[in-house]
Amino acid sequence: MKNLEWGKLSFSYTKTDYIIYSTFKDGKWSAPVLTKDFTYPFSVYAGVLHYGSSCFEGMKCFRGVDGKVRLFRPEENAKRLIRSAKFLDLQAPSVEQFIEMSLMVIKANSEYIPPYETTASLYLRPLLVGVNPQLGIRSSSESMFIIMASPVGTYSGDRILVPGTAVVGRNYDRAAPNGSGSYKIGANYAQSLHPYNIAHAQGYRELLFLDSKTNSLIEEFGSSNFFAVKGNTYITPKSPSILPSITNASLRTVAEDLGMKVEMREIPLTEMAEVDEANSCGTAVVITPICRIDDKVHLEDEQVARSYTFANECGPKSRKLYDQIIGFQKGTLEDRHNWIMFVDC
Repeated sequence: MKNLEWGKLSFSYTKTDYIIYSTFKDGKWSAPVLTKDFTYPFSVYAGVLHYGSSCFEGMKCFRGVDGKVRLFRPEENAKRLIRSAKFLDLQAPSVEQFIEMSLMVIKANSEYIPPYETTASLYLRPLLVGVNPQLGIRSSSESMFIIMASPVGTYSGDRILVPGTAVVGRNYDRAAPNGSGSYKIGANYAQSLHPYNIAHAQGYRELLFLDSKTNSLIEEFGSSNFFAVKGNTYITPKSPSILPSITNASLRTVAEDLGMKVEMREIPLTEMAEVDEANSCGTAVVITPICRIDDKVHLEDEQVARSYTFANECGPKSRKLYDQIIGFQKGTLEDRHNWIMFVDC
């Protein structure tokens, strides 16, 4: 195991020893290649550089209480990447190839898997890009599938389950109703960077987007899904332009395990006046509590039209949900849903 300051890791890039890649050309995938060269060997005319033909995933690998290495629900990440690639008409790896290459890169970088005692993990970033040279606007006929790995801490540094504030900027849309919002493609994140920078400069941790049609319904944060707890009910938005989060789906299952009612439905922003706990959720954060949501007509303005406030600590039901997911990932709870894949390294 590498001699890193595991407790000081944030959600930022730490170089490991290997990445792995495979290329699709002439109707077939090449054999996976493990390499210490982290540069991209493709043309400046590659479609990804001109037309954004890229999609990606994020998943985590953990060292459990028993010393065993666990990967959380990789099949779901593989299936979501295939779905995103289909939207871009990019050739995607099969579920089997996705998992095989994930295991290979984990084993090659096993010394970077943080010890159980920390809150850190080994983060995997599978990336699929169009690489053939082109000028015309069309889908790429050749693709490169890469998986990189980096040890990471929590998304909010050492502040585990410490609530942050969020802001609604009504003058920015994340995705159109019939657009690419439900796919994990790079372009979705590119268009959120500018408003995110504005929100962060104003001291907000998160930026909450509303639906672009009515500008009244909660969609999701720029980096993650939204859910709230209302009484004994887990509520999360339902919309064709929301990314189907694997963490959110897992939390919904766990909520039902704990006897909560689960609702996926339209959620007006005004309903926030009635909820008890509000959170963002995703691979990087699992759960990040939100203690206040400020509604601004224009994100750039100082004036807040209305604020919705919640407890200044992680809510009790959200904490139970968080502890369940972490328990599966760290091996302190029985994997009753068969979500864990063990890695022999």
